[in-house]
Amino acid sequence: MTQSQTTLLPPADAGYSPTAEDLATLDEWFRRYDELAGAGDVEGTADLAMFPLNTVTDDAAGEGSARQLTRADYLRTMGGVLGGGGDLTMSSRRTPHFLTASLVVVFTDAEFTIDGVTQRVRYADLLVRTGGQWRFQTMIQGGWGDQQG
Repeated sequence: MTQSQTTLLPPADAGYSPTAEDLATLDEWFRRYDELAGAGDVEGTADLAMFPLNTVTDDAAGEGSARQLTRADYLRTMGGVLGGGGDLTMSSRRTPHFLTASLVVVFTDAEFTIDGVTQRVRYADLLVRTGGQWRFQTMIQGGWGDQQG
């Protein structure tokens, strides 16, 4: 094993504990996102993103991949997911892990019921607070690799 020497040091990190306001603004962001997604408003959800948007997934063979989506790519991809119509209900349990006041990774366990068919999913999002607003910048969920075009 080799050791490298560098003059760059990572920033000191004593850990960040979110304030009540941090949690409230994040909860409000997700309430708005869920409302837009439930209504099939892909444009509205895109307004909550920071582009280019990173997506990370894997395929059935276990091969991981990452892509960057432009707004147009996102609208095309998510249009097929959110814009499908049908009777949709969803419930989510989210666990935020704040890295700083402006960076949070949120793990979500969710259940979607579309036209009577229920599916459970787990995914993670990286949100960035910029200009005083939360924006989702990275979406991570397994299993989408076989569906990417």
